[in-house]
Amino acid sequence: MEQIDVAVIGGGQSGLATAHALQARGLRPLVLEASGRAAGSWPKYYDSLTLFSPARHSALPSLPFPGDPDRYPHRDEVTAYLMAYADRLDADVRTGIRVTEVRASGGGFEVQVEGGGLIAARAVVAASGSFGRPHRPAIPGLEAFTGTALHAADYGSPGRFTGQRVVVVGGGNSAVQIAAELAGVARVTLATRTPVKFARQRPLGRDLHFWLRYTGIDIAPLGRVLREPPTQPVLDDGRYRAALKRGRPDQRPLFTGIDGTKAVWADGSREEVDAIVLATGYRPDVPYLAGLAGALDAAGRPRHRDGASLAHPGLAFVGLEWQRSLSSNSLRGVGRDAARAARRLARVLARE
Repeated sequence: MEQIDVAVIGGGQSGLATAHALQARGLRPLVLEASGRAAGSWPKYYDSLTLFSPARHSALPSLPFPGDPDRYPHRDEVTAYLMAYADRLDADVRTGIRVTEVRASGGGFEVQVEGGGLIAARAVVAASGSFGRPHRPAIPGLEAFTGTALHAADYGSPGRFTGQRVVVVGGGNSAVQIAAELAGVARVTLATRTPVKFARQRPLGRDLHFWLRYTGIDIAPLGRVLREPPTQPVLDDGRYRAALKRGRPDQRPLFTGIDGTKAVWADGSREEVDAIVLATGYRPDVPYLAGLAGALDAAGRPRHRDGASLAHPGLAFVGLEWQRSLSSNSLRGVGRDAARAARRLARVLARE
């Protein structure tokens, strides 16, 4: 059985930042990425996705994002950046390796991988993000819908919806961006439980992320006091508010039910709908920890404080939404949480 210091599960932004931080502490990480390249979920996001933070605020530790620092990089640029970051790490990053189970063993862990391989690790970092576990909330009648229903994770691009009647469910950045894009080829409604809240992308002439960092809001340890993550406003340079004002897309309260292919709206009207896109977020994707006693709660959510497991000293989490701060699951903030996890694990392993 292969013996290693730390198994880092996930080779996207969280896993790569963690590998960098562990190396700085003199530890030898092994990064295990299920997909075919060290870019995590980024290659799978919808085609038109651009970052909501500029390049200067979207870099991992020790490698600035290339090009104009004030631009908003595209999905493919982020993918290329992460792969370049992995190449510069000089760490053992293995792609196409899916972890199926983590077990406690002799003060450390056994990491089972698909195909039967087994790795003995002194510590484990769960850095697999959430993209693999799209959240599909209980929405009245959705299970009876006979049209096309899909999550934003499977959206891709608007072409296949041309000429259709589409309802996008959700009120966050992705929901608004997808709905506005679809409105160019289809008749689209953005259906939300509460009205969409907007935040100016460049208040006082500076990107919002400059102000978040300048004021300290970006790094404030709010995660430990939040029972439920708050709904964040949609960042907008004016285009999305203008699109809603034009009615492309229009915005309505969430439908009250579904009858076959008909959406039943709050006013009692019924309307044929071809497709429903759920832009309703994600949940932590850590099924490999299900059998590790105390690692997850009854709902499958990590039990942690600031990323440190409450049940296993050698287990850490990196990249969870609101793990510690507003920026914990973002390119701009994950490096701070990775450094914190590496520092703590180094202390744990030094005591062995």
